[in-house]
Amino acid sequence: MKRMFALWRVVAGQDLRLLWFAIRHEQRPVWLLPGLAVLGLFAVEPLNFTLPVLGAVDELMIVPLVLHSMAKMLPAHVLDGFAHAYAGRRRRI
Repeated sequence: MKRMFALWRVVAGQDLRLLWFAIRHEQRPVWLLPGLAVLGLFAVEPLNFTLPVLGAVDELMIVPLVLHSMAKMLPAHVLDGFAHAYAGRRRRI
């Protein structure tokens, strides 16, 4: 369980940094802000949309998967800007 949380922190942390950079990018995609707003509402919604009984499971699985898929759908110029901006920084674990 501890290893799963560590993996989630590393993967979701990188995706969150990428999406945070994309929000502040001047040529961000039009769908990014509404998509992140819907995902944020899903994450903090007390009544779960999918399965109310498995609330923690869907938030531990669905939210990171959607974050990762949104990061994968970003245009190449945003990804290149992120790689250039964070090229000299060291990753903390």
